[in-house]
Amino acid sequence: MVAVLMGVSGSGKTTLGKELAALLDWTFVEGDDFHPAANVEKMAAGTPLDDDDRRPWLRALGGLVAEACGRGEHVVLACSALKQDHRDRLERDATGCVRFVYLTASEELIRGRLEARDGHFMGPTLLGSQFDALEPPADAVRVDVAPAPGEVAADIRRRLAL
Repeated sequence: MVAVLMGVSGSGKTTLGKELAALLDWTFVEGDDFHPAANVEKMAAGTPLDDDDRRPWLRALGGLVAEACGRGEHVVLACSALKQDHRDRLERDATGCVRFVYLTASEELIRGRLEARDGHFMGPTLLGSQFDALEPPADAVRVDVAPAPGEVAADIRRRLAL
């Protein structure tokens, strides 16, 4: 199974993904590591990505998901997956193996997190574009990320029945 922790930047995908993977003894994969350098440069400059920019990134992640599912591996993947099309691409070749966990919080809480973090290419200036692009999933496990990471990871585990 691949558990995809999705949501806007600053929702805690990486922090919670690492916490959940450790709790389950699964592999953690940081989706941002698969962005082409041009995407990282674009976001660092404060320019939002468009779907053309995301296409090679999603193709790489979709391949990773399909390979993990094909080998029966258990993976926690941190990936924004903001649109339904993005989620469809991730599970295209791994139907039935992927579970999406939608990380939610107020825009105010997420903006505060983005403003407090250092050294990440995605700054608070792009948060509005993330919310604009977001198509909340109808079929994902929806989790409030305001509590402490350990609490949220335990809640995800319980709600995924793992």
